[in-house]
Amino acid sequence: MRHGRRPGDSFIPLIRSRPFGLRKSLGVAGLYATGYGNVGSSIYYALGVVAIAAMGATPVVLGIAGVLFVFTALTYAEGSAMYPEAGGSASFARHAFGERAGFLAGWALLFSYVVTIAISAFTIPPYLGFFWAPLKESQAVGTLVSMAIVGLLMGLNIVGVKEASFLNVGAAVLDVLTQLTLIIAGLVLLLSPALLWERITGSWPSPQNLLFGIALASLAYTGVETISQMAEETRRPQVRVPQALVLMIFTVLVIFGGIAVVAFSAMTPEELATKWATDPVAGIAFNLPLAWLQDVMKPLVAVLAASILLIATNAGIIGISRLAFSMGVNRQLPAAFGRVHHRFRTPYLAVMAFTLVALLLLVPGFVSTTVFQDMGALYTFGSLLSFAFAHASILALRIKEPQRARGFKLGLNLSLRGRQLPLTALLGLLATAGVWVVIVYTQSYSRWVGFCWLLLGLVLYTLYQRRLRRKELAQGHPPR
Repeated sequence: MRHGRRPGDSFIPLIRSRPFGLRKSLGVAGLYATGYGNVGSSIYYALGVVAIAAMGATPVVLGIAGVLFVFTALTYAEGSAMYPEAGGSASFARHAFGERAGFLAGWALLFSYVVTIAISAFTIPPYLGFFWAPLKESQAVGTLVSMAIVGLLMGLNIVGVKEASFLNVGAAVLDVLTQLTLIIAGLVLLLSPALLWERITGSWPSPQNLLFGIALASLAYTGVETISQMAEETRRPQVRVPQALVLMIFTVLVIFGGIAVVAFSAMTPEELATKWATDPVAGIAFNLPLAWLQDVMKPLVAVLAASILLIATNAGIIGISRLAFSMGVNRQLPAAFGRVHHRFRTPYLAVMAFTLVALLLLVPGFVSTTVFQDMGALYTFGSLLSFAFAHASILALRIKEPQRARGFKLGLNLSLRGRQLPLTALLGLLATAGVWVVIVYTQSYSRWVGFCWLLLGLVLYTLYQRRLRRKELAQGHPPR
């Protein structure tokens, strides 16, 4: 009797053959499309949430964050070429500093994925408000729909439904073309250097809000971790992961720079930070000067933004399952988080546990008017911490394992006691750690929620490690 494929066989291919190996099927195009699907999706909300804090300085802080993005992407390129594993910064930290540091980096990254799920889903309804106004005008309606989307995707990921890679590639290409069309149309029809300068200087933020804006601007570059996370599923990852990261760097900087300039040509900073905060790209389409162009771009942006954000929400859930599995394999999380469903062959407990946390983060949307900005700050808490771990790990590995083969090696090195330390990683570490401190100091909501998350993780990790040691001693084995 010939057995048909189960839905989950394509979602978790590691079950099919090797117990801890992922099927190597991705090339540069697949990596780039998946990574840009996350990074590109963030432009649909990051511009607005940054403008809430940075106001006129929004294009400036996005440029500063863009430099940090380049440093971070290059760090991930070297790390992924060294360790083509599914853990990303958690894997780098584990090799560089040991298991506890690897756990903290992975736990912070899990938090980033959780917030990515929440904030991506939260911004889908405002874009669809073009077709039904309450989705944009009523935050309660939008929050309810967002939670329904997350719940639906959780169920689909438990049964093992996976979007096809060609859909990712197609969506990424269409997204880039649409954004380039908006940029070109905006530059031709709207750009006025004098008006742009007036809007930037006339609404310049306070020093505290400027620093907070720089921190929030890291939200614009969500997804740099995604390509690294998929290194274990890539053919020749030492070559193709760096290539995909470099390609994504170029695309993202062009798109984000162009969209920021066009947005400030189409709207005042005050309009961007209020009326169009949750759907800033829709604001550009609505303010184009030609009626026929508006008629084309408004529904296109609404549908495309919702689709890309839906893919990003789902990618966050898939990313959680991969990372939780990796941490379970490396004894950093209980094995239950890597346990697969007997029928669907998916890590259903990991999907359920972390997606439920994302749903909890959406609950304040029913009553709070600052939930959007709060979720942005929460994301930066986790992402900047994991980025800092990545930079520090690359520096430590240059000292600890200088002779190790590196398929991609950063240039511009500082020589220190016979070791070559990359300047981009040094500057990236100082910048990400510094901005993270700003978030912790200035944002009480993200400070308390973030540190409670870290404390919960450390407690779970400690209890789990003690249980493992007792079990090994009871079996007569020396603890690892």
